[in-house]
Amino acid sequence: MKKILVAAFVILALFSGTLNAQDNIEKKKIEFLISSVENLKDAKFIRNGSEYNGQEAAKHLRIKLRRAGDHVQTADDFIRLCASKSYISGKPYMIRLSDGKTIKSEKYFREKLKEYN
Repeated sequence: MKKILVAAFVILALFSGTLNAQDNIEKKKIEFLISSVENLKDAKFIRNGSEYNGQEAAKHLRIKLRRAGDHVQTADDFIRLCASKSYISGKPYMIRLSDGKTIKSEKYFREKLKEYN
């Protein structure tokens, strides 16, 4: 019985370590995505019809991430739940790039996530 308990404890400890490592990977991906907007040159983040610079956009996304709490476990969750649309209006977030092209933020973040991987 003692050997079974020890084995179970070891398995749980290994599983917990794997989960923590996965959490750290996903946190790094999310921070990469937020930083990519924060560092956009001459671009505008459009939310509910108003334009924001990269630093303001990043601040907003970090607040949304913090408020989402445990609902966001992965970078995909972050894109879907925090970075794609306004909870208030339901309107998609947009990004106007320095070349004048405007794209949905969801598309932008999904492309950036591919770069990370």
